[in-house]
Amino acid sequence: MTVRVRIAPSPTGDPHVGTAYIALFNLIFARHHHGQFILRIEDTDRTRSRPEYEQNIYTALKWCGIHWDEGPDIGGPYGPYRQSERYDIYKQYAVELLEKDKAYKCFCTAKELDEMRDSASKEGGRQGYDRRCRHLTPAEVQEKEQAGLPYVIRLKVPLSGDCVYEDAIKGRITFPWADIDDQVLLKSDDFPTYHLANVVDDHLMYITHVMRGDEWMSSTPKHLLLYESFGWTPPIFMHMPLLLGSDGRKLSKRRNPCSIFFYRDSGYLPEAFVNFLTLMGYSMTGDREIYSFDEALKEFDYKRIGVSGAFFDVQKLDWVNQQYLIRNVPVDKLWSRIKEWSFNDAFMERLMPLCHSRIRTFGDFMGLFDFLFINHIHLTDQLFDIKDLSKEQCCYLLQAIIWRMDELEDWSSTGINQASREVGERFGVHHKKVIMPLLFASLMAKTQGPPLFDSVGLLGKDRTRARLLKAIEFLGGISNKKMHQLKKSWDGGEAKSLMEKTSV
Repeated sequence: MTVRVRIAPSPTGDPHVGTAYIALFNLIFARHHHGQFILRIEDTDRTRSRPEYEQNIYTALKWCGIHWDEGPDIGGPYGPYRQSERYDIYKQYAVELLEKDKAYKCFCTAKELDEMRDSASKEGGRQGYDRRCRHLTPAEVQEKEQAGLPYVIRLKVPLSGDCVYEDAIKGRITFPWADIDDQVLLKSDDFPTYHLANVVDDHLMYITHVMRGDEWMSSTPKHLLLYESFGWTPPIFMHMPLLLGSDGRKLSKRRNPCSIFFYRDSGYLPEAFVNFLTLMGYSMTGDREIYSFDEALKEFDYKRIGVSGAFFDVQKLDWVNQQYLIRNVPVDKLWSRIKEWSFNDAFMERLMPLCHSRIRTFGDFMGLFDFLFINHIHLTDQLFDIKDLSKEQCCYLLQAIIWRMDELEDWSSTGINQASREVGERFGVHHKKVIMPLLFASLMAKTQGPPLFDSVGLLGKDRTRARLLKAIEFLGGISNKKMHQLKKSWDGGEAKSLMEKTSV
């Protein structure tokens, strides 16, 4: 058997470190067994998928030294490798499940589904779909169709018993079928859900092993049921440890810098970054921590993959990167590497217009623009001593700016200008007297400096987001309860009222 594995990211945002982590282990597994590694783009989310996000996936993975044998950009024998180009295939297989009585048409409206959830929540019962359309007679289904009622196709999940399977990393796994919902497979617009598209594609692309993150374990019973319903042999499942932040929770862009580009732009070596990722939930022989990709490939043994969560420790990454700098970058090459990172002509040409009229001597340059070239700016309480603004209110404003810039999908100088002004207006605070000092403190660790919005354009999206999150953390953070209140107030146009209720 030729080993065939895949990575299937969604082009719905910044390329996540978790994507590189899972892609890397799939690549190592494939190469170790002389197999193939496939890149598939899962772009069934029509509202959030973007061509530029897909391109970012390619760029980010290639920066990590991760290359694939088949994919949308290079083709292959089992394409197309972009799910949006395979819709006719999924509908065909959904209809096959209907014909086999392994699935059924569900005509429930969004309002009815909401009522089910509310009723179940009040009664303390099962929270999922109540399967009311599962037992419709053929005549009732025909009547609803003739009336032009839209429907989705749902999988018929067993009502009792257990799903038991062997995970190559976790061992024997058991899920009660009673805890698993009748999954929607095909939506009313004939677009597939992840679960149907994923299984069909893995089968048609001859995937032999599915190596993915722990968060997909609860979906595995649905996938195994689909394989059984089609009469197909399932692949071997291998669930990797979840990446955890320093707080022990799942690594999330709400709290952590998660974009691969953040680490690239912060000056990490790609080889060191890859070495660090292989430390996540895996141990080399002799407990070595510094080794080449070829060494990891040669000695790889999936039995050395851990079963518990893997901490994404940035301090450890800093140490690994330092070891690579010392061992792999000769002294006579160091300055050229630093120039290539952020002191290159292209970057400096963008910076000079901000600098030209603001320095008295060349010696003023670094004092004015140091925040662009360091990763850890020094925050102090004095920086956030803003009149009539508490630390909690600062957190609310900064979080709202992040949300608004995400909504605008614009992290440029124009985007933060617009977002910060709108946040100030909605919270009822003065933009120049409150928002501007808050952003200078958060992004530069200064009370004043070069043009703020132009500086954000130079910092870039990922470092700007990371600094805003770091400032929120420094100021005490936002609890889950208060985050919910803030989001509700923000979405409901009641941000000013929330600000007034928050004491200074």
